[in-house]
Amino acid sequence: MATKSVQTLLERGLSQLEEELSAYSSESNLWLTDGSISNSAGNLALHLCGNLQHFIGATLGHSDYVRDRDAEFADRDVPREDMLRQVHETLTSIRAALSQLTPEDLAQTYPVSVRPQPVTTEFWLIHLTAHLNYHLGQINYHRRLFDAPK
Repeated sequence: MATKSVQTLLERGLSQLEEELSAYSSESNLWLTDGSISNSAGNLALHLCGNLQHFIGATLGHSDYVRDRDAEFADRDVPREDMLRQVHETLTSIRAALSQLTPEDLAQTYPVSVRPQPVTTEFWLIHLTAHLNYHLGQINYHRRLFDAPK
């Protein structure tokens, strides 16, 4: 697997995240929940940044990022500009980390236990790409539900 392919897909996903966050007509709508929709778009965006910063930036790129997963889902009313800054920082962090990886690194067991069975770094990067896109779909749907013109 080419690291460049994963990087391209992650960059595309983060660009789409920026577009989704910017597309909300009202910043307050980013934080709406209702009934069984318990995760706001804002919290999903914070979660995506925290996830990628932790599993790629810190774990593979040895950045100084320290994840607070609980805050990703608990924080509210984070200004949109702060979230967009986090998306940009995440992009910078994953570019730096992925540029260091060799084909041999990809074949190695991912350095953090993330599944009952060990997985390769290549597998985990593919998983992270799918995870990003899964939550992007949720954010898009959230925006169309909660930010639709009345």
